[in-house]
Amino acid sequence: MNKALMLIMSAALLMGCDDADNSASNAHQTVRLVSAHNQTNMTNPYQIGMLKLKEEAEKSGQFNVEVHAGTIGTNENELVEKLVLGGADIVLVSPGFMTSAGIDEVDLFSLLYLFNDYSHWEKVVDSDIGKKIAEIIYQKSGQKYYVVAYWSAGARHWYGKKPINTPQDAKGLKIRTQTAGVVSDFWTAIGAIPTSVAWAELYQALASNVVDGSENAYPYLVPMEHHKTDNGKYISETAHDYTTRLLLMRAGVWDKLSEEQKNILQTALNEATQAERHAIYSEENQYKEKAIADGAVVNSVNVAPFNAAAKAIQDQWAEKHAMTDTLQQIRHMP
Repeated sequence: MNKALMLIMSAALLMGCDDADNSASNAHQTVRLVSAHNQTNMTNPYQIGMLKLKEEAEKSGQFNVEVHAGTIGTNENELVEKLVLGGADIVLVSPGFMTSAGIDEVDLFSLLYLFNDYSHWEKVVDSDIGKKIAEIIYQKSGQKYYVVAYWSAGARHWYGKKPINTPQDAKGLKIRTQTAGVVSDFWTAIGAIPTSVAWAELYQALASNVVDGSENAYPYLVPMEHHKTDNGKYISETAHDYTTRLLLMRAGVWDKLSEEQKNILQTALNEATQAERHAIYSEENQYKEKAIADGAVVNSVNVAPFNAAAKAIQDQWAEKHAMTDTLQQIRHMP
C-alpha cells in the first residue's frame, strides 16, 4: 500500500508551498517536520508510531521530527486546520473527520462489520482500495494533503451497565458514540440511542448515568478506567469496528522533498506504520487482562445477528455513493 501511495504522491502536481523550513532545494538541508495526534496518553499506540517515525527519519540526518501528543490540539478539526495552514506537517485523524469535511467516500472505512479481522483489514487498506480512497481524499482536499499511511485504533466493543448478547439487548440503551453517519445508523437500527459525550467527560458520564454504555477498544477504554464504573463494567466483545485512522501529510511539504528524502521518509513511514499496528494488536490482550483483573466482566458475542443489521446499512451506503463494486470487493477479499 505504501508503495502505491508513494506513486500517487510522486505523480501529483507541485503545490508551490512557501515554507522555507521545508524547502528541499538543497538535498542536504535538514527538513523540520511537525507531527501530531490527539491522544495525551504517552504510551498510546499513536505515540509509539509517531516516535518510530521520528527515530527512523532522523537516522539519515536529513529530518528533524517533532512529535506532539495532544499538545497542539486534541480536536481533529484543529489538527487538520493546522496541517493546511502550516502549523503541522503530519497528523492522524479518523474517517469521521473526513466525512465532516465533505469527503463522503472515506466513510467506507467507518462501516461497521465491514472487516472480519485485522488480517482482512490490512489486506483492504494496503490494497488498491486503500490507494483509491487515498486518491479521492487528495483530490477532494483540494490537493492539500496525502494519505501516507493507514493506522488503526483497535477493535471496538460495547461496554456498559449490562452485557449485550443480541441486538435486542441494546434496545433503549444510551450509548456514547457518533450521533450522525453510518456508525449512528447502526446503533439506531438495533434500538440503541446514540448520545454525544466528549471523550474527556465520558468517565463521569458513565459514572453518573448520563449514558448506559459506550464502545471502544481495550487500549483506549481501560487506561481511562471506564471499566471501573458501574455503567462500563460489562464488556461485550462485539468487535463491530476494526478501526481505520488516516495519517495525513501536507502536500506542499512532500512535493518539495528531493527523491532521496522521499525514499528516506517513505521507509520511515513504513516502519512507523508497522510499529503502530503491532502496538495496538499486542496491547489489546494486555488491557483485556487488566480489565478482567480490575473486575470487569467480559463476554463473547455471536456477531451474526449484529452483522446482518450492519450489512443492510453497508448496502444502502454503497449504493448511495456508487461504491457497490468496491464493497463487494472487500466482502470477497480472501
